[in-house]
Amino acid sequence: MLIFPAIDLYNGKAVRLFKGDYAQMTVYSDNPVEIARDFAAAGATCLHLVDLEGAKFGTTPNLDVIRGIIKDTALFTEVGGGIRTMEVVDAYLNAGINRVILGTAAVNDEAFLRAAVEKYADKIAVGVDIKDGKVAIKGWTETSALDAFDFCRKLEGIGVSTVICTDISKDGAMQGTNRALYRELAREFKLNIVASGGVSSIDDVSHLASLNIYGAIIGKAYYTGAISLSEAIEVAKA
Repeated sequence: MLIFPAIDLYNGKAVRLFKGDYAQMTVYSDNPVEIARDFAAAGATCLHLVDLEGAKFGTTPNLDVIRGIIKDTALFTEVGGGIRTMEVVDAYLNAGINRVILGTAAVNDEAFLRAAVEKYADKIAVGVDIKDGKVAIKGWTETSALDAFDFCRKLEGIGVSTVICTDISKDGAMQGTNRALYRELAREFKLNIVASGGVSSIDDVSHLASLNIYGAIIGKAYYTGAISLSEAIEVAKA
């Protein structure tokens, strides 16, 4: 299993939200590039980026910071947050991003999703953000009527290969990840499943790795020191 340490970007800074609430934001660093270097030094090979401003507004206000990270590290880098047009997809991939994550647009604009997958294949992933079993959109500020498992089934049919599944109720809460959810997802789909939200202990990492899922995202647990990134990477290999 791959470990994706996360950097959430807001106003050029590395931040974390509590359960997706922009009013509960903690700034961890003014220098996201330095954090990415630290990830690489700890043995990371992958990086998960979220542009929180982009998630709200559909723009790319942190693109220069992201370019700096790409320039200074050799990490496989994926980015999500407000990617709702092919122009934004093109901009990120042309900047050297390895994979872009569609969220709201994948729910609201199936034609765009299909066109992006047709053009870029496995460089397109979809974020399935789950709230009470439904898919949340627009930076988690709205919940659609779409069942999360039905949506994953649809994505598989369209040809999406990688899905980042986040249990919003667990995100940033440091209360453990939703193991039952990822067990069910792994059993139900052939998708590359990335677990996100509440991965807050080495035991969480070990359990997720035992499910043979593709990856896990570590965010707040790294910044608070609850998880050693280098240890998590080793445990995930087992």
